Amino acid sequence: MILRDETERTIRAWDAYERRRGTSPVIDYDCYPVDVEIEPATSRLEVLQQLQRLWKELEDQDEPEVRRRLQSDITYLRAVLGERLPLNEYVEKTQGCSAAGWSEDYLMHRRDQARARLAEIGVGWHIGTAEEMSLVETPLKVQDVPDIVRGMVAEFEPQVRAITGSSAPFEISIENVNIDAYWSYWLDGAGEKARMRLNLKNAVFTEVSARAFTLHEIFGHALQCASFSERALAADVPWVRLSSVHAAQQVLLEGLAQALPLFVIPDDQRAMARLSFVHYTQLVRADLHRLINAGASIDDCVARARTLLPFWTDENIGNILSDRGVNPQLRSYLWAYPAGLDWFVALVESGSSVAGEVLQASYRDPLAPDDLTKLWPAGPKFGGDL
Repeated sequence: MILRDETERTIRAWDAYERRRGTSPVIDYDCYPVDVEIEPATSRLEVLQQLQRLWKELEDQDEPEVRRRLQSDITYLRAVLGERLPLNEYVEKTQGCSAAGWSEDYLMHRRDQARARLAEIGVGWHIGTAEEMSLVETPLKVQDVPDIVRGMVAEFEPQVRAITGSSAPFEISIENVNIDAYWSYWLDGAGEKARMRLNLKNAVFTEVSARAFTLHEIFGHALQCASFSERALAADVPWVRLSSVHAAQQVLLEGLAQALPLFVIPDDQRAMARLSFVHYTQLVRADLHRLINAGASIDDCVARARTLLPFWTDENIGNILSDRGVNPQLRSYLWAYPAGLDWFVALVESGSSVAGEVLQASYRDPLAPDDLTKLWPAGPKFGGDL
């Protein structure tokens, strides 16, 4: 796997360069940690030249996983340097799926579904929906969350391991930070060791969201990446053993992490209401993602957001537009959430017998959208139906 190993060395040097600059890291999770000091690249242009050289060397090689990863890295790095591809092309070359978007009829179907499920737990659809949801879900003090999550880990672990087939060990540490970023919590790590950061600026927890959080971050990311690491140590896998949010495994990681409650706690009415609500809001985010990248005015985007989700604040809407319209990392990465979640919701709703196979395969290898489609050819197209 000479070209895979050279690709990994180039990505590690690029990551070291970005970290030294204090900019966004390239490696999100290291599934094959090495105990050597990494010499940072001298510039982004040096990294681009190395990646393009490797791409050229792959022309005559049968290494599709490495080729796919190199395409994501080259496309993303060119965007960091200032190149701006049309959204659909950019997402296809990074996340590995289209950014076609979903029809108005489908959006309204998921809105009606979310409203009905919220109504079942006593939550209305109005300007105060978010606050009402929080009260119904039972608010928690953020300082209590680490201990509560540890208890939920013990509760869910046997079932998650049974349905995913993963026996990989993992360790997790939880840190508090307070930074101005879009995320409330973020997990990264190496091998079997994961780090969870809670952003106190944004993090708000309820009993229900803590359950979703535990399934998403601990079992949807920490266990899954530890499982990839275990496999990478046991076999000479064909894929690049470094996870980055701009690459094509992210649709799987974020889609399944959000959808795990459907597999683990489907009888939890409040959790199902929350997931239906999250599904709809992700589709609205995708709608705005496409609008701002298609040249719509800010006024039009804001009006659309207020029509679809009347309880979003101006700060919510402003962050969504700037993240998806300006930031080259988030312009790619944030599309993974609606694209992945919608596919996994459809898989569960279909009642397909392949769901168990998909789950187990998803904890063996970092599958791209094309890989998941091969497992369930009857499923919807990733990234929308338009």
